[in-house]
Amino acid sequence: MSGKNIVIALDAMGGDNAPGEICAGALKAVEKYNDIEIVLTGDSEKIKACGINHDRIHIEHASEFIDPDEHPANAIRKKKNSSLRIAMEMVRRGDAQGLVSAGSTGAIVAGGVLVVGRLPGVDRPALGVPIPSVEKVSLMLDVGATVRCSPKNLLQFALMGELYSKKILKVERPEIKLLSNGTEEIKGDDTVLGARELIEQHGDINFGGYIEGNEVVAGHADVIVCDGFNGNIALKLGEGIMQSLKSLLTDEVKKSLMAKAGMVLMAPVVKKLWKRFNYEQYGGSPLLGVKGAVIKAHGRSKSPAILSAVSVARNFINENVNGLLEIKE
Repeated sequence: MSGKNIVIALDAMGGDNAPGEICAGALKAVEKYNDIEIVLTGDSEKIKACGINHDRIHIEHASEFIDPDEHPANAIRKKKNSSLRIAMEMVRRGDAQGLVSAGSTGAIVAGGVLVVGRLPGVDRPALGVPIPSVEKVSLMLDVGATVRCSPKNLLQFALMGELYSKKILKVERPEIKLLSNGTEEIKGDDTVLGARELIEQHGDINFGGYIEGNEVVAGHADVIVCDGFNGNIALKLGEGIMQSLKSLLTDEVKKSLMAKAGMVLMAPVVKKLWKRFNYEQYGGSPLLGVKGAVIKAHGRSKSPAILSAVSVARNFINENVNGLLEIKE
């Protein structure tokens, strides 16, 4: 590997479509960017069988794989020869500057903390998710890394989200809002109320107050801050609604010839809407607060989504996000 290039470890065995789509995404990435090298971690025979051949794609054999149903922390600790653990170790040693995995979210979070390690000044990591909306792409964090939070944790999430929004999403002055059960200042539980006070005292943050669940996809904030419990529920609820609407629409169209004809006419509009809300074009979810660029790709990722996730990791490294992150007490 060349010392001049960015090295990204890619978990070839993580996700529903591994290793074929993961390897195909790696090839798309090195063909698009001439300043990166990718190390595919996983079963070398299965990876070679994908037929990927490029001088900037390398293989690091892993004899184990972490199943999504396994206990995340136990799996990371015990399966030291797993594809994800080996990728994490590469980042910890400095052999890679970042990693991408479509595998178990829990294992990625556990490995980020236990193997890669937290940044100085960061008490808890936060998993951020790009939320496509009517007006813009917002970042919501945390969506599962830290289930129960203190007000101080939420303040740190706000600071990390602000920096990520500036450097990766290219928002000049991100507006940060706290997810709550109303917009009035008296709303929220003790944690949310405490976080509001800390954020307002900080002074440097462009704080817009509270945001309710029905406003999340309306683009009324650049960064939406919440604990991992509520964030994960909000995220899964949104995904479920989208999937249900798609199924209902498909079923109704099948029942009527007129509906089928109408769908043909609506096809260009539907295609544009799907593109706007398609997770594949927004890359992966950053695990903020750990050393290195740790990016979680969607479990159903195919090669375009893997390319996007690698692009996020590359931008994260080039923009020196972790180097610029300073948590002020």
